[in-house]
Amino acid sequence: MNAIVVHQYGGPEVLKFEQYPDPVPGPGEVLVRVAASSVNPIDYKRRAGLTKDFYPMHFPSLIGVDIAGTVAKVESRVEDFSVGDQVFAMADNTYAELCVVKAAALAKVPKGLDLIQAAALPLVTVTGNQLMAATEIKAGQTVLVVGAVGSVGRSAAFTAKQRGATVIAGVLKKQMQTDDAKTVGADQVVATDDDTEIANLPPLDAVADTVGGKLAEKLIARVKPGGVYASVVEAPQNAATYPSVKVTHVFSHFDRKTLEFMAEAVRDGKLIIPISQKLPLSEAAEAQAAAEKGSSGKILLVA
Repeated sequence: MNAIVVHQYGGPEVLKFEQYPDPVPGPGEVLVRVAASSVNPIDYKRRAGLTKDFYPMHFPSLIGVDIAGTVAKVESRVEDFSVGDQVFAMADNTYAELCVVKAAALAKVPKGLDLIQAAALPLVTVTGNQLMAATEIKAGQTVLVVGAVGSVGRSAAFTAKQRGATVIAGVLKKQMQTDDAKTVGADQVVATDDDTEIANLPPLDAVADTVGGKLAEKLIARVKPGGVYASVVEAPQNAATYPSVKVTHVFSHFDRKTLEFMAEAVRDGKLIIPISQKLPLSEAAEAQAAAEKGSSGKILLVA
């Protein structure tokens, strides 16, 4: 099969489009013919060696975590899937024409959702949903979603609205994200690169953070005692100064029902996950370079 093969850590140029042995499924696994994958920050951080302490690569290595495609082969102990099913998942080694996925980590693409579009959804929608779950937000409470126009932020904001919460979308005025925030479904918008707007925030029941950094140190001060600061990046460096705020880190894990629920919301137009580019798999280096510079939507790799 053709695949993106990595022989060493480095920049986008280490992503090579090469022939690689076809993967062989074992018991409880499914062979998927990949229609598309997508570029996520974990992909280029892993390629650069930034995750080697907890998510190393063993060279030569494949890469990628999002997949949408068609079941090509089903091994023993698999009951829920058949050859020809359209499926999507969070998996490993997805920048390839074929990929082996554990059946337990696979979901069927909802009817009416485009198969290529489905490749944009697994990691970001599940992460956003689980990030909001970690805030413990309830109906009638107020949550700030930091990085709200990003794919994870959008998914978090949607989940909060489903829970009946008041959602404040945190965006960057200098990047002119205010207009994009109108498509997130939030109740209010705040420019998180404006200290005056941060100072005027109401007391927050929770923050769902997809950005981190120095901004997190400012925002944790706006959380009520007993509130929650949940983040998919690093915790605020000054968290110890606010012992009454629960700080939690979220590392997403596959959940079939969550993925199906979020994908149905995308299909029905209730959740918008913008797609900025669709590139052939052979152009993975260009795709990751564009994503690292900052893309206004998901970049898909079409196999």
